[in-house]
Amino acid sequence: MFSSERLKGIDVFVCVTELGSFAAAAERLNLSSSAVSKGIARLEQRLGMRLFERTTRKLALTDAGTAFYRTCTRVLADLEESELALHAELFEPRGRLRIDLPASYGRMHALPVILQFVKQHPLLHPHISFTDSFVDPADQGIDILVRIGGSDIWPATLGHHYLGAERLIYCAAPEYLGRRGTPQSAAELEQHDCVLYGHSDGQVSPWYREGPAPGDKKRHIIPARIAVGDGEGEVLAVLAGYGIAQLPTWLVQDHLASGALVEVLPQLATDGLPMNLVWLSKRAALPKVSTLLATLATCLAPAGHTLPEPADK
Repeated sequence: MFSSERLKGIDVFVCVTELGSFAAAAERLNLSSSAVSKGIARLEQRLGMRLFERTTRKLALTDAGTAFYRTCTRVLADLEESELALHAELFEPRGRLRIDLPASYGRMHALPVILQFVKQHPLLHPHISFTDSFVDPADQGIDILVRIGGSDIWPATLGHHYLGAERLIYCAAPEYLGRRGTPQSAAELEQHDCVLYGHSDGQVSPWYREGPAPGDKKRHIIPARIAVGDGEGEVLAVLAGYGIAQLPTWLVQDHLASGALVEVLPQLATDGLPMNLVWLSKRAALPKVSTLLATLATCLAPAGHTLPEPADK
C-alpha cells in the first residue's frame, strides 16, 4: 500500500541537490537550515542510505543519491504534467458541444466562425445542426443557439445576447430590371413579379415596411410570382430573373458586391427580425460554452460575420 510518508522530504532533497547547499535550499523553501538538515536526515534514515557526502567545503551526491535524484525529478515532472492536464481540463475548451443554427445564416456566417474556433481548440467536438423552426435547448440538450426572430422575453433558464436586427432591402437581377424596368415607388414595386418566402403550409411571408411610428412595421401581403421555402433558394430565383425580393443584407451582400443583384428603392429598406445568441444558463460557465459565445458575440453581426484572428502557434 502506498504511504504518503514516501513523499516527505523529496522536495527538500531536490532543492538541496539543485542549489548545492542546505543554506541556499532553506532560503528558497523559506525554512531554517536546521529544518532542512533534519529533513534530509529523516529521508536518509527512511531510505537506509546516505544521499550526500558532506565535507566542510562542499556537498556532493553519493551514487545512491544521484540515482534517487533522477527518480525524484522524474516523479515531480509527472506530477507537474498531471497538474497541467487538470488545469487544461478545467480551462481549455474540450468535449462535446451541441450547437443549433438557422439554416442559411448558419451555413454562410456562423459556421465559418465555429470551424475556425474548433481548429484552434482541437479537444472540442461540436455537434452542429441547422433548424429554422423553434427548438427547446433544454429538451434537446443544445448548449448554444443562433436565432433569427423569437420573443423579446427570455426565460431565466436561457441566457441571450442581442446581435442586432437584420436589414431588409429590395433587390433584383439586372436582367430582370432591364426587361421589366426599375420601380420608382412602392406602388410600382407591387406591380412587379415578386419572389417570396413560402412556408410548408402554403402561406407566404409578407413584406415589411416602416410604419408611421419609430420601430413600427407594416405587413404587406404580396402575390408571389414564385415562392421558395429557403433563403438561399429565394436568392437563386432572384438571380434567375424571376422578380424582385425583399431579402436580408447578410444573404445577398456578395451578390450586391459583384453586381449580380441590384438594390432597388433603397429608401424603403427597413430593419427586419432580431438576431440573438442564446444558451443554456446552467452551462454558461463551462469553458467550451463561454469561450465560443465570446467569439460568436465578437464575430457575428446582422450584416454577416468577420473571422477572428488565428491563435498564435
